[in-house]
Amino acid sequence: MNLITVGTVAFDSIATPFESREKVIGGAATYISLAASFLNGSCGVVSVVGDDFPESVITDLKSRGVDWSGLEIKQGEKSFHWSGKYHLDMNSRDTLATDLNVLASFEPKVPASFQNADYVMLGNLVPAVQIGVLSQMAKRPKLVVLDTMNFWMDVAREDLDRVFTMVDVVTINDEEARQYTGERSLKNAAKQILALGPKALIIKKGEHGALLFGGDEVFFAPAMLLDEVKDPTGAGDSFAGGFIGYLAKTDDISFENMKRAIVHGSALASFTCEDFGPDALMQVTPEQLQIRLTAFEQMVRI
Repeated sequence: MNLITVGTVAFDSIATPFESREKVIGGAATYISLAASFLNGSCGVVSVVGDDFPESVITDLKSRGVDWSGLEIKQGEKSFHWSGKYHLDMNSRDTLATDLNVLASFEPKVPASFQNADYVMLGNLVPAVQIGVLSQMAKRPKLVVLDTMNFWMDVAREDLDRVFTMVDVVTINDEEARQYTGERSLKNAAKQILALGPKALIIKKGEHGALLFGGDEVFFAPAMLLDEVKDPTGAGDSFAGGFIGYLAKTDDISFENMKRAIVHGSALASFTCEDFGPDALMQVTPEQLQIRLTAFEQMVRI
């Protein structure tokens, strides 16, 4: 297995100004592995669920290249559940409930078949857990990508500082970059974070695209314009999965190739927004992805 991810496999209850859904399939590792497998052909998952998680979903994702060898199923317990409500702009949201359930005692165990992976995607989890995953790897991966959030900046800053020194790429949004560094300028915020050790930083700006920083280089990719956004939940994780999936497939971690990886990640993330949960992403064909990539190229060409 050349690519693995650690993160949540969960249920989401989502309310938008236009529609609501209860307990759709969600979780960072779900979206990451699905998007990454689409490009790379396979992706191993390290996660935990309760016995309430549908076996049919696990079987379906397995047929799409997701390796569940690192999935722990806890009998008699419930899966992680998040509930949120989106504002009218479909970009900002309020968390209504977070039921940790099996995640409260999650201690990931990386299977032996995953421990030599060249590419590792650390989904948004407690920084100490992310560190624990890296300590189980048999060798230093070729590329480690980390996703995190502002909550850990408030409650686990010391561990977050440490894990930043252990990874190659960090992905956060613009608000989190400013909070972490205290800088209003995203350029100066990027300099601070890169000084900790990562080779590259991705600052996500939601519907306004993403910035890639590496050394003295900067690349900007806009988000794909859609006729309708039904549910943006999981778009950031699909973006991350597409990003690392493309890098793993091409086995090229140069800054130039990271630019191409961001475009592929953005394209896959756009499909995610077109329906609730991962339903739209699961229906994407290679031909549809190529059409969207071509449209993306035409949109930015000068």
